Amino acid sequence: MPLLPALQDPAGAPAAAEAVRFGEQSLSYERLAAAADALASRIAEAGRVAVWANATPETVVAVVAALRAGVPAVPLNPKTGERELAHIVSDSAPSTVLAAAGDVLPPALAALVRVDVDTNAAPRTRSTGFPEPSPESPALIVYTSGTTGPPKGAVLPRRAVAATLDALEDAWQWTGDDVLVHALPLFHVHGLILGVLGPLRRGGSVRHLGRFSTEGVARELESGGTMLFGVPTMYHRIAEALDGPAASAGLAKALAGARLLVSGSAALPVHDHERIAAATGRRVIERYGMTETLMNTGVRADGEARPGTVGAPLRGVELRLVEEDGSALADPAAIGEIQVRGPNLFTGYLNRPEATAAALTTDGWFRTGDMATLDPDGYVRIVGRKATDLIKSGGYKIGAGEIENALLDHPGVREAAVTGEPDPDLGERIVAWVVPTDPASPPPADELASHVAAQLSPHKRPRTVRYLDALPRNDLGKIMKRSLHG
Repeated sequence: MPLLPALQDPAGAPAAAEAVRFGEQSLSYERLAAAADALASRIAEAGRVAVWANATPETVVAVVAALRAGVPAVPLNPKTGERELAHIVSDSAPSTVLAAAGDVLPPALAALVRVDVDTNAAPRTRSTGFPEPSPESPALIVYTSGTTGPPKGAVLPRRAVAATLDALEDAWQWTGDDVLVHALPLFHVHGLILGVLGPLRRGGSVRHLGRFSTEGVARELESGGTMLFGVPTMYHRIAEALDGPAASAGLAKALAGARLLVSGSAALPVHDHERIAAATGRRVIERYGMTETLMNTGVRADGEARPGTVGAPLRGVELRLVEEDGSALADPAAIGEIQVRGPNLFTGYLNRPEATAAALTTDGWFRTGDMATLDPDGYVRIVGRKATDLIKSGGYKIGAGEIENALLDHPGVREAAVTGEPDPDLGERIVAWVVPTDPASPPPADELASHVAAQLSPHKRPRTVRYLDALPRNDLGKIMKRSLHG
């Protein structure tokens, strides 16, 4: 099966149907196929291409063209700093950069051949005859966030993209009738692969908001949107807009009418889950994935939306929890590191054989670095990253996530993050970073500690509380805990 069957042959595509929309700019399947094939003919010998991945129709055309031509695409975040961008370009060595005609490109891309993307190519009269590449051939090279060093390029084969999108079709009953609404960036897995290639593989459509707003969400869901993808920051803003005396009845109605509300890229706090459910009668479901593995687990459309969990493994994905030394958990209910195996995995890090070998076991399991517990029915509860969210205090292994959820239940806490810091007595002490609801009157530290101890247990209470105006977050809304220092 082709990766994008609806675009493979004009006779088989829903030609007049809308494929993508960005504000007032819309491309039908016919126009998208024509523009992508015209560009694919120009880049067929390019080796690798970089894509200046603004949230525009040109980015979609560029990526689809690269996939049609069988040329690996390297999506670039336009907000990336000069040093990091230079590293990515040097490491991936694209010959060409694809961009919208009006884009101003930085000096790091000056040595590349620039090709401006034209979204107005004439409709095809016959197939241009691009052969379907091997399932193992690279589709995309997506760079990781680089929290422990320079970003690494994860090589994602066509096989992994297809396997993930088909597993989500199964889990979410995703069809060509679905209209997906989102405002996610197009340089990463969530917004590009799930949020654009997902609808296009199904023959459905995607409406990109450009810049996220609750008004935009309400407008697009009210006018035919069936699914909403977002990150916790977006759902937090939705929850805020649904709460209190100024609550938006229009937003609540629009969300209630959606078939599926999906959150990903980080854990959605239970407090926001409950506020949205109370206002709309709809539960947000979560899924779990990584750049290197694409999607691993997900709550099914016909399953139980259980706050604090990311569902069970998707079709074709094997998942296990292990001790720090890689052995099986002695206690099945304990916290362990997630390892996954399946057709959704990357083929390795570009130019980094040592890093690839370190990430994979000898029998093909990927070491995610994420810590979790398993519910009896196989639902996964992620407690955080091994490096930043697993706190070893007083002989206990403690996940930061459950403490964060407990803190968010306190009315005086708007946002919260939890980290561990060295402690001569405990090994590590629990530190809470709190954005108070009322900055002029933050809740006292001892009150927050008692609140957590009463909800969880005394050894999970914060020993230190630090107050902030805002938590540091990246483009996907993830809290950057490595930026939190005492």
